[in-house]
Amino acid sequence: MHVFRFFIGVVCAALVAASPLFAADQEPAKKERGTIFTLWPLVDYRTSPAEGYRNLSLLGPIFKFQIKGDDRDTAIRPFFYISANPKEGRRSTDFLYPAASLDVTPEAFSYRAFEIYQNTIYRKDQPKEEHGVTLFPFYFSGTSEKYGPYRAVFPFYGTLYQRFWRDEYHFVLFPLYGRTVKNGTTNRHYLYPFFSTTTGDKESGFEFFPLYGRSHKEGVYSKRYVVWPFFTFNDTGLNTDNPTSKTLIFPLYAATDSPKKTARSYLWPFFGYDDDRDKKTFETDYFWPFIYTVRGETKNTTSVLPFWMKETSPGWEKKWLIWPLYRHQEMTSSMFNEEYDRYLFFLYTDRRQTWPKDGATARRTAFWPLFLYKSTPHGVSSISLPAPVEPILDKEGIERDWAPLWRIYQRRWNENGDSASSFLWNLFWHERRGEDLAYEFFPLVSYRSEKAETEFKLFKGLFGYSRSGGERELTLLWIPAGLKWGTK
Repeated sequence: MHVFRFFIGVVCAALVAASPLFAADQEPAKKERGTIFTLWPLVDYRTSPAEGYRNLSLLGPIFKFQIKGDDRDTAIRPFFYISANPKEGRRSTDFLYPAASLDVTPEAFSYRAFEIYQNTIYRKDQPKEEHGVTLFPFYFSGTSEKYGPYRAVFPFYGTLYQRFWRDEYHFVLFPLYGRTVKNGTTNRHYLYPFFSTTTGDKESGFEFFPLYGRSHKEGVYSKRYVVWPFFTFNDTGLNTDNPTSKTLIFPLYAATDSPKKTARSYLWPFFGYDDDRDKKTFETDYFWPFIYTVRGETKNTTSVLPFWMKETSPGWEKKWLIWPLYRHQEMTSSMFNEEYDRYLFFLYTDRRQTWPKDGATARRTAFWPLFLYKSTPHGVSSISLPAPVEPILDKEGIERDWAPLWRIYQRRWNENGDSASSFLWNLFWHERRGEDLAYEFFPLVSYRSEKAETEFKLFKGLFGYSRSGGERELTLLWIPAGLKWGTK
């Protein structure tokens, strides 16, 4: 503990000595000059007062404290990362991403853990807070705008409203008894999934799965199966302009008949066809989903997987060559174009995007696990290596919480010639902005040139030379003041 306190004290003292922001007697011009202080790999401190930017990194990428305008970032990678904006009252926190996250705004509070536990509070434009808790699949609570509050403790007893694609769920000692409601249709389950009944307006049904089941709604549909999935007979959409009849005798025969479609399958998956008159396409299956063709006004496909597959439609094209060796897909329109190439799934990926209206472009190229290259529509490009995760998971949390830990080299540049490079977490770094230049190879040499000022050091000040206007200064043996000559 004493060693840690001493280390923090040394860091703070060094920053106070190095940063013009802490010097009250400096000239106004000096106060606007940015600061760079490094003691690799312990400390890296940088400021840019003109941009409201200040960053302190400790132990390489592990500890991060950054201020940029109204935004505040604090991190101990990979354990947590906090992004906050006190002025707007919002804060986002990742805990060992993607294990857990916390999001706080003036309107809501949300905490998630492993996508299993979720606690939310929503208060925007509401007379009182709406509170919901989920511990999947054991506990659920919340409030439905239509039905009111609900609570469920699985598998003992519970009620859910407007969850999991149903209006209502009710269960007691699941799977002994359960009831669901959707669009006025009620399904009751006993010893789910074996016994169930269906009731509704002119609607009824019974099921003893998988031996026999039937359901019927007058003028709407009629469904029946015997020894599912081998024999099924369905008539649906009877109250629409496209009533559809489907028959399945698996795997010998399947048929679909409606005013908009006729389809047949014989000895599935070997032979079949699908005549979709609504979409104006005709599909012929020889060994679905590997060998088949589609021809029509809106879609054309030839598939002989794993050797070859090509699919085209207006503004869209996709190809496979010796699956999964190579895949190409592209999308074109008057507003946005995209081409995407993949080799062996994620071994090599290249995504190119253009916006024809304003001429902007973007690109993302990754070669797992060697490198990742990106360019944005704003003309900013970057390359980093290695890239063991980014080619597989293109997620902001990976980029922010994990990637800095393994990136040995990274470089960022723009169309104006500005650039920033870093090797081994700033053991060597190089920055250029307009005519300003700064670089360092710790602890051998450092150089900084900004406007009319130049600073050069060997071994962090064993020998130093600086120029400010017409004034020159030579320093030795880390002594702050040295021999000066010339006029300021």
